[in-house]
Amino acid sequence: MQEVKKIVVLGPESTSKSSLCALLAEHYKTVWCPEYAREYLLATGMNYTYNDLLTIAKGQIELEDEYLEKVSGPPSIVHRPASENSPSLIIPSVSGANDEKSSQWTMDDGRWTSPAPPLLFVDTDMYVMKVWCEYVFNQCHSFILEKIVERKYDLYLLCNIDLPWIKDELREYPDLKRRKELYEIYKDILINQTVPWAEVSGNYEQRLHTAIKAVDALITS
Repeated sequence: MQEVKKIVVLGPESTSKSSLCALLAEHYKTVWCPEYAREYLLATGMNYTYNDLLTIAKGQIELEDEYLEKVSGPPSIVHRPASENSPSLIIPSVSGANDEKSSQWTMDDGRWTSPAPPLLFVDTDMYVMKVWCEYVFNQCHSFILEKIVERKYDLYLLCNIDLPWIKDELREYPDLKRRKELYEIYKDILINQTVPWAEVSGNYEQRLHTAIKAVDALITS
């Protein structure tokens, strides 16, 4: 199995997390894992309970693992025409990416190399579930805390609140005070953990530029 670099996009609601994930996945020709909570709450409504957040957390992990399988399969060897002796190695195309844009492996000094490792962008992780539980219910499921320790990621992108809040049926906190509170909670979490992270702010183009710069630094490190 190929080692996948997992990049999590997090932050308060209405900060372009899903849009950024989609744009990054398009840029790097891979896929992104959406937020399970959106599908769940659209089906069940916003009158959720503390136990609903545990269900959402478990669903998020299952969904992430499904997307991880899409990008972590072993490369396959395909031989060039008979006139060329060396085979080339191609990463299997993943759902949502164009075949013609699949990454090409090459032979370099006797070793197979690829321009970049497989990437998976993730909209929401267990840090988000922890913040959600504690902010609304002043407690957090032990399952979520355990998964924070167990599950490993390679980069966090923290979306700032400097975009206008856009209303939809699942968003709860339009007031700037609460948005600032939540942003500072996320920022404090990232400061006090060991995985590299970057703040993403500005307009949509600036956010994408900053995120790509951070992801490129991860790939080349």
